[in-house]
Amino acid sequence: MGGKVAKRSLNACTRCRRQKIKCSGTQPCDGCTKRKLTCVFDDSEQKILVTKGYLAELEQKLASIQQNEKSDPCPLSPDDLDDRSPGIFSQPKIHRDVPDNASEPELDDAASSLKNPLSSGPPAFMSAANGRMFYLGTSSNWSFTRRVLSLTHEHIHQEPLPAGTLLFEGLTYDLGWDGMRTTPSLEIPVVPSLDHTIYLINAVKFRCGQIYHLFDESEFMTSLHEFYSNPGPAATGSLWYIHFLLILAFGKAFVQQKFPDNRPPGSEYFVKALQLLPDASVFHREPIVSTEILCCIALYLQSLDHRSSAHNYIGQAMRLAMAQGMHTQMPVEYLGEIRVERCREIWWTVYILDREMTSLMGLPQSINDDHVYTQLPTFSGSARKISALGMQIKLSRIIAEINSTVYAIDGRLNRTFLLSTKTALANIAGLADELHLSFPLHLDRAISGISRNPAYLHLLYHQCIVLATRPLMFCFLKIQFESPDSYVGYLNTSRNVQSLIQMCMDSSQQIVSILHSLHSEGLLETFLPFDLDSIFMSTTVLLIGLAIDTKMLDNHPGWVDKAYTIFDEIVQSGHLIAKFRRAELQQLEEMLSIVPRDQARCLSVPVSFPQNQSSLSQHVPLASSFPSSATHALQADDIMPESNAVIADDCTFTAGLTAAQIMAVANSIESIDTEWMSNTMIEHSIW
Repeated sequence: MGGKVAKRSLNACTRCRRQKIKCSGTQPCDGCTKRKLTCVFDDSEQKILVTKGYLAELEQKLASIQQNEKSDPCPLSPDDLDDRSPGIFSQPKIHRDVPDNASEPELDDAASSLKNPLSSGPPAFMSAANGRMFYLGTSSNWSFTRRVLSLTHEHIHQEPLPAGTLLFEGLTYDLGWDGMRTTPSLEIPVVPSLDHTIYLINAVKFRCGQIYHLFDESEFMTSLHEFYSNPGPAATGSLWYIHFLLILAFGKAFVQQKFPDNRPPGSEYFVKALQLLPDASVFHREPIVSTEILCCIALYLQSLDHRSSAHNYIGQAMRLAMAQGMHTQMPVEYLGEIRVERCREIWWTVYILDREMTSLMGLPQSINDDHVYTQLPTFSGSARKISALGMQIKLSRIIAEINSTVYAIDGRLNRTFLLSTKTALANIAGLADELHLSFPLHLDRAISGISRNPAYLHLLYHQCIVLATRPLMFCFLKIQFESPDSYVGYLNTSRNVQSLIQMCMDSSQQIVSILHSLHSEGLLETFLPFDLDSIFMSTTVLLIGLAIDTKMLDNHPGWVDKAYTIFDEIVQSGHLIAKFRRAELQQLEEMLSIVPRDQARCLSVPVSFPQNQSSLSQHVPLASSFPSSATHALQADDIMPESNAVIADDCTFTAGLTAAQIMAVANSIESIDTEWMSNTMIEHSIW
């Protein structure tokens, strides 16, 4: 009774205050230091004294701001695109930095400090055989497979992955030009006849016109007929002629499927266009056609695996378009309807290409959506085309959101890994039902064959899911390497982790099925890079999934073979990039098939990209960090069925996860055993 009562600290950290436990009040406190957690003191709850006059002044300022927002609404906000366009932009609200504490409980401090292994720690680089260094971007498909290959090779062979057998960008095709800007010849290159040229232009319209705006048909065709009427030196000295050569290059690549002499068909026109390309200062004299030209160059280079160069050109197009105000609400009454309509089509093409190419490079996005408030083009009243573009923009924005949150460098944007994954899945779920209702694939073929544009949108949608969830698969692949004896038992202790992995696998299977259906209809794209990127991304995930969960071998034995069938179709056209990609995946599959499963083995050497050396020196086996059991309120069967896609000879499959199922997985992330996740990932150097 006479004992002295410990005085309660007047200043408690956030974690101790939330868990209602004693806090030492020091910075950091004893509890957080013991648990090796970041200790944060929140001063927002401290009481202060202010005058009534000060409060009245704040209320007056708030009322003024609210009144201004009501009187001057933004015509196209980044969260909800202009609703004056016919019913397309019911954009799901992008969740911002902090969830609503009143409706969503926060994650435990341990789990909220988790980082994405693909974007944490020192930046990663890899050297090609010629000594050139390549940065491994955070969200890049190419970089992700490189990391998995390096991890697997060093686990099996205990030595770095040799670069001689790998494909690096820009080294596949020989265009017969060293890139130096020497004075081009004045000779007019041999161009097809007029009727053949029109055929090639129509091929470009069919392959690209539904997705991108590469040229204005009315103006382009007028200049085309003038060119064939008077094909002289004066006709070849304009920007239109460069544009014409680029369209011919695309047309040849689409029509002539085979790639002779390691050169894509039409590459001679592309090289000639680059040789004639003027200095960037000339672009501002004719900014509209110049932006279209830059888009053509960027897309062609991306198709040849010149990703860095393509990203640079689309960056030029973005800045040129913004300099002309294309990202704004351009006044029709001043500029004219025709000009404004064309600028809108150009802007959204630049915007989408920039989003996709930046993600494939694994780099930060170049423009903030808060600065974009232009409307959609009208497409002469084609509501379906407007809706398709709207969906494409929404998916592109989700990709950008995933890049800036799930793949944020060390959480510098105040986004934690698990919360960011939850948010990304919630945003994706907001589009699921709209996508399936507005753009059905008709994969049963009872009505008609699969359509290219809806298939492209569904592929982009499933890529968003894979992009958001595959960092966890990388984590658990490393755990599998270190604890093969008991890994399956440990994995089974968390149904939520199983659900996330199954979701990633499901979307990968859907990608394979969609591409297989396109192949059956003769619509598989063998020149533009996006089908190849899709199958490359999905096959990598399928191989990892089979390695980390052996039950997948029994439930889904044919998916990898179906994926290789898609690769073979692209390779048969002479596509060397697809050939190398397939070889890399086969190398990965062979290594994963011989991973020793009879004994645990920690990585004895660091992988070939930089690691945190202090963490490596303290590395301990993972087995000791797993609990013997875990309880979860949400069962896996409540989230998704055991198998969501069944592949057959005709490659029919279900529509995949519904919005409700995706939201169930997203909501379950908060109930993951935080001790289990934090111990396995933070304390044992998963990244």
